[in-house]
Amino acid sequence: MTPAARLQAVIDLLTEIDETPRPADAVMSAYFRNRRYIGSKDRTAVAQMAYAILRRHARLGWWIEWAGYERPTPRARVLAYLLLEENRNAGVVLEMFSGGKFAPARLTDDELAMVGKLESHTMDHPDMPETVRVECPEWAEAPMRASLGDRFGVEMEKLLEAAPLDLRINPLKANQQSAIKALAKAQITAETTRWSPLGLRVKGRPPLGSVDAFKDGLVEIQDEGSQLVALAVAPKPGHQVVDFCAGAGGKTLAIAALMKNKGRVVACDVLDKRLKRAAERFRRAGLHNIEAHPLTSERDPWVKRHKRKFDRVLVDAPCSGTGTWRRNPDARWRQLGPGLEQLLPLQANILDSAARLVKPGGRLIYATCSMLHDENEAQVEAFLQTHHDFIVKSVAEVWAEEEAGAPPVEGPYLRLTPAKHDTDGFFAAVLERRAEESVSEENVSDVGLEQGEVDPVELGKAIDA
Repeated sequence: MTPAARLQAVIDLLTEIDETPRPADAVMSAYFRNRRYIGSKDRTAVAQMAYAILRRHARLGWWIEWAGYERPTPRARVLAYLLLEENRNAGVVLEMFSGGKFAPARLTDDELAMVGKLESHTMDHPDMPETVRVECPEWAEAPMRASLGDRFGVEMEKLLEAAPLDLRINPLKANQQSAIKALAKAQITAETTRWSPLGLRVKGRPPLGSVDAFKDGLVEIQDEGSQLVALAVAPKPGHQVVDFCAGAGGKTLAIAALMKNKGRVVACDVLDKRLKRAAERFRRAGLHNIEAHPLTSERDPWVKRHKRKFDRVLVDAPCSGTGTWRRNPDARWRQLGPGLEQLLPLQANILDSAARLVKPGGRLIYATCSMLHDENEAQVEAFLQTHHDFIVKSVAEVWAEEEAGAPPVEGPYLRLTPAKHDTDGFFAAVLERRAEESVSEENVSDVGLEQGEVDPVELGKAIDA
C-alpha cells in the first residue's frame, strides 16, 4: 500500500469504529479479516496509526474545535494527527490527500482552512485543560480524582501510553527460563516480570499466533496485573473453585494451572459464546480440570444448588475498565455497556450472590480492572457490613503462605496502577468465610435470592422511590 492508501484505510477503519457498537479491537479484527489483500506490514501500520489517533481523541478534538472546524470526523482527526503529532507540513498533507486511486479525497475549503491554522503547532497547548491533556472523559474526572488524589495527573498520563505485551507461563509445561528460550527460537525477546513469578514481558509486538511456544500452550497472553489477581486466589491442587465471571478465561487458565490439573474449576459467565471460545484455550494449555457453566444471571438457580460447596470463588466483576485504558483507549469515550450508576448495584448483587458458594473456611476474592474507589474498597466495605461471617484476609498474608514473594500491596488489598507498577490498573480483596462454629447464627448472612424472593437492590430502589 502507498502511504496515501494507508491513510485512507485509517480513515475507513476509524469510521467503522465510530459507527459500530463494539470495542475497537474487535472492529479492527473484523476490518482486516474482511480485507485479506492488506499485507501484514500494512495492517500493522494502519492499526498503529488508528490506535495512536484513538489515544489522542480529546486533544485532537480540542485542536479541531480551536481551528474552527465543524466537528472531529475521522478525516479531520487524521489531518490533525499528521500536522500536530507527525509534524507534516501542509504541502505534504495536500499531496497525500490527492484524490488519486486509493488515496483520500482532496481537501475541502474548510479542511484547507483547518490545515492552515494547525500547521506548525504541536499536540500541546498552554490553554488546553488538564482533563483534555490527559484524555479524561467528563464522567470519570470526579471519581478518578477522588480515587487517585494528587496522583491523578501522573496516573492519567501513564494511561496514555500503549500497554506492554505480557505473557504468563503455563507451569504444567514450562518455567520462566524454558519459556524464554522457547520464544527466543522464534526471535522473540522476553524477560521475567517484576512482580509475577509466572510472568514474561515481551519486547515489541511480535505475532504470537504462529509461534510454537504459544501454539503448544507454554505461554498465554495475560497482563502481569491480571496474573497477580489469579495468584491472590491461591488455589490448591484438589480444591473446588469457581471463576464466577470467567469471560474469555484468562484467570481461569491461571487458576487451573496453579492447581496442577487436580481438583475442579468451574468457569461461569452469562455470555455462553465467550465460554465456548475459551474452551480452545483450555485445550491448548492441556488443562482438563475445567468445566464451563453458563449462567442466566448472577442469580441463576445453579448458585443456590451449590451453596457452600467451594474452597475459592473469584468474582472478577464487570466494571468501568478504567484500569485498562492503555490497551482500550476507545473505552474512555464509547459507552458500550452499563454506566457507572448501573455497574455499582450490579457489582454488589454479583458479590452477594457469589458469596453463597463459599464454604466455611473458604475464600471469596473480589476483583476489578478499575481504579475507582466506589467499585473497589467501597464495594468490599459495603459487603462486609451485611456479611458478618466474612473477614478480610491480607493479600500479603496470602502470598506469604504461598511463598510467592512480596506482592505490591499497601494495606490489606491488592491495588495496582500503571504509573506505580507498570501493569494495568487492578484491585483485589480476599474475603475469608469464618468456620461455622466461630460464627453466631445472627451474624451469618446467607441471602439466597431465587424466584419469588426479594432482591435487596430492587427493594432499595423501591424504598428510594
